[in-house]
Amino acid sequence: MFADRVLSGMRPTGSLHLGHYHGVLKNWVELQQEFECLFFVADLHALTTHYDAPEIIEQNVWDMVVDWLAAGVDPAQATLFIQSRIPAHAELHVLLSMITPLGWLERVPTYKDQQEKLTEKNLNTYGFLGYPLLQSADILIYRANRVPVGEDQAPHIELAREISRRFNHIYGKEAGFREKAELAIKKLGSRKSKVYRELRNCYLEKGDNEALDAAKSLLDEQQNLSMGDLERLFGYLEGGGKIILSEPETMLAQASKMPGLDNQKMSNSLNNTISLREGAESVRNKIRTMQTDPARKRRSDPGDPDKCPVWQFHLVYSDDKIKDWVQQGCKSAGIGCLECKQPVIEAVLAEQQPMHERARMYEDDPTLVRNIIADGCEKANQLAQETMRDVREAMGLNYS
Repeated sequence: MFADRVLSGMRPTGSLHLGHYHGVLKNWVELQQEFECLFFVADLHALTTHYDAPEIIEQNVWDMVVDWLAAGVDPAQATLFIQSRIPAHAELHVLLSMITPLGWLERVPTYKDQQEKLTEKNLNTYGFLGYPLLQSADILIYRANRVPVGEDQAPHIELAREISRRFNHIYGKEAGFREKAELAIKKLGSRKSKVYRELRNCYLEKGDNEALDAAKSLLDEQQNLSMGDLERLFGYLEGGGKIILSEPETMLAQASKMPGLDNQKMSNSLNNTISLREGAESVRNKIRTMQTDPARKRRSDPGDPDKCPVWQFHLVYSDDKIKDWVQQGCKSAGIGCLECKQPVIEAVLAEQQPMHERARMYEDDPTLVRNIIADGCEKANQLAQETMRDVREAMGLNYS
């Protein structure tokens, strides 16, 4: 019924680094080649924790989009836009808040976790409590059915699914639904109508999920039915009402294996990062001055790569031949720490080179980035308004 659509966003709260590239952007570059993708700058989400520092957000927004383009995100394959420029995000958020139980928001694991971590911030705001609901609106407004997230964000997608089900249950019960669904079945034609009824009965009477999947596939192939009739038939399959909002599926993204310069998670707050577009000399200096195995106080002291932060970089960037060379050379003191770091420096610079090349024209002419975002916002707004038309109608707000 709904397009095979991927949605993902990033908060503009600081410069992007290699951890973002290996954890998120490489995945986006692959996804854009396989699915319809919408990638957005989550500037409203940035305000949930940075509401008192709005001056940092605007520049971060444009820098982040350039980083996306530098990493290989292609505006010819994906739609790039800014969350706050699509008013429907905020509108749907408000409308969904009318039906979302407070307890659903309070039980989201990251709510208390973030409050404990960000003790320097006053997070006793509705914006912070309600950001998982805004995240649900971000997804549901585009009827996205695939959302790539890390394991820690999976509960947020489950919340979006629950909200979608609750909305459809409350507002999908249109007057005369059964009669309208029966009329829609007849429009399938005699043969397909019969198949639809058989599959529906098989699911409702026996709980046969294969029959349900087969019936959904049958409906997906229909070209001659209106969207309203399709929504009714999808809902009627499971004994419910109209399917107005889709239920998104979680696409668990692989956790980034990119460590920080101090062997902790790479993070701007820890000042242990290498930025995506960092200068070559700065990259060299940062890696050359990285801490190594404390046991290697002198060049002649043997070391243990497993106790050295540089080894974690080799696990990301080096092939088996280099890794064997590091293991043997470090443990025997056959190579020094600067020698060990050199292949990492070369690999990082080689990875960044095409990023610098792709970014150059956007750095030279910022209007190119503005135009890409303007085009993306126009397309995103059109998709959002299609959903809001159905939402307003279902909630009795479609005045004429």
